Amino acid sequence: MTTHPPAQLLTADFVVTMNDSNEIIADGAVLVRGSVIESVGRASDLLAANPGVPVMAMPDRLLMPGLVNAHHHSGLLRGTAEHLPVWEWLRLHIDPMHRVLRPEEAEAASWLCYAEGLLAGTTTVVDMWRYMQGSARAAEALGNRLVTVNYVGAHPDYDYFDTLDDNEAMLEQWTGGAGGRIYPWVGLEHPFYADEAGQARAIALAKAYNTGLYTHCSESEIEVAEFESRYGARPMFALEKLGFFDVPKAMIAHAVWLDPSEIDLIARRGVGVSHNPVSNMKLASGMAPVAEYLAAGVAVGIGTDGEKENNNLDMFEEMKVASLLGKLRTMDAAAMDSWDVLRMATMGGSRALGLSAEIGSLEPGKKADLIAVRTDTPRMTPLLGDGPYANLHHNLVHAVRGSDVDLTMVDGKVLVEGGELLSADVQELIARARATVPGLFERRSAYLASVDEPAGLFEPPLVE
Repeated sequence: MTTHPPAQLLTADFVVTMNDSNEIIADGAVLVRGSVIESVGRASDLLAANPGVPVMAMPDRLLMPGLVNAHHHSGLLRGTAEHLPVWEWLRLHIDPMHRVLRPEEAEAASWLCYAEGLLAGTTTVVDMWRYMQGSARAAEALGNRLVTVNYVGAHPDYDYFDTLDDNEAMLEQWTGGAGGRIYPWVGLEHPFYADEAGQARAIALAKAYNTGLYTHCSESEIEVAEFESRYGARPMFALEKLGFFDVPKAMIAHAVWLDPSEIDLIARRGVGVSHNPVSNMKLASGMAPVAEYLAAGVAVGIGTDGEKENNNLDMFEEMKVASLLGKLRTMDAAAMDSWDVLRMATMGGSRALGLSAEIGSLEPGKKADLIAVRTDTPRMTPLLGDGPYANLHHNLVHAVRGSDVDLTMVDGKVLVEGGELLSADVQELIARARATVPGLFERRSAYLASVDEPAGLFEPPLVE
C-alpha cells in the first residue's frame, strides 16, 4: 500500500507565483504535500479537487515565495560600527572582532539573525560567518534554508578567520543536512585574504565537493587599482585567470565597480551576483550597475549584508532601496521595475545559487517555501491585482515591511504564524545574544589596546 505525505491547502486573496509570466492568481491557493508544492491555482478549483484536505484559510493575505537573502553575515555589532568607509570599518571594527570571536558567540548571533529573517519573510539565507557548525545547528532547529559560506582567511597575515580545514569540515559534516536544507559552500572573505596556495585550495575544494565558491569582490573602487597592481587586470578578469570561475558555481558579493567588459565576462561564465544596496550606501561603497547586469543576463540576487552594515535584516526594505537606488543611479524613474526587483529577491537569488529548480517561485514540484503577507494594512491600500492600475507588485516593493509578514513556511513546515516565531522563543534568543556582547567587546578592546595600529587588508599607499 502506497502512503503519501500529509497535505495542506493554503488559500488567500492573491497568490503571487513569481513564475516565468509573473502570474498573479486572485482568490488563489497552494496545495502542499509534505515538503513540496503539489498544485497552485484558483482556490475553488483546488478545494473541489482535494476534499478532506486540511485548509488554512488566510483572508486579507497574499501568498508569495519566501525571500532569498543572497548575502548576509550573522553578527552582534549592530549599531556599534558606524560612519566609516569600508576598509577603515573593517580595520577598526570588524577584523579585530574576528580575532577574538568565540564559537558560542558566533552561534548565538546566527540564532538571532535567522529568527529575525524568518519573521520578515526570509526563508533562505546565504550566511558568510564563522564557526558555522553552530550556524547549521541554528538553522536545523529554527527551520530556515541555509547556504553556509565560511569566512575564510587562507593567508599567513589573515589567520584569525576560519581556515579551509574548517570549511572542508562543514562540507563533510553538513552537506544535505537538516533534511536537505543546509548547503555548504566554499568561502573566501576576499581574494586578497588568500595567498596563491589558499586560492588554489579553495577552488579545488569547490570542485571536489561539487559546490559553490563565494567571495566579496569589487565592493569599493580602491580594489580595482589594487587588482591592477597585483594581477595586471581588472578584478573579474583576474579572478577568471586565477580559476575562480572554473567551479560548479561561483558567486560574488557586491560587484559595485564592474565595467562593461567584466559584466559581459560574468554573464558568459554564469557567475551569480548579490546586490546589497543598503550596505553599499551606508559604507559609501558606490552604486552597482544592476540594470546592466540584468540586461546582460547575469543572475542577480538581493542581500541585506550583515547586521552591522545594514542594521536590520528586512528584505522588503532592501527591495525598496534597490529600486530607488537603481533609479537614482541611472536618473531614470522607469529603471528597476518592481517586477524586476521582486524577481531578484526570489528567483534571482535562487538562480544565482543554482537552486532555481528548488526554490524562488510557487510552482508544482518546488519546495514549499512560502510566506503570507498581510493586505489589510494602510501600506497595502488600495490593492489592485489587475487592470490598468494594478499595484500589488509595486506595494510589495515600495510599501510593505518585514513586519507585515504573517506566516512563513519552509519545506512545508509553518515556522512563523500570526507574526510569531514558532520554532524558538525570540526573547530567549535576544537574552542569549545580549549576554555574549560584553565579553566580546572587552576582548576586542584589549586587542586594540595591545597594538599600535590594527592591520588592514592592504595599505592605501600601494595604490597610486
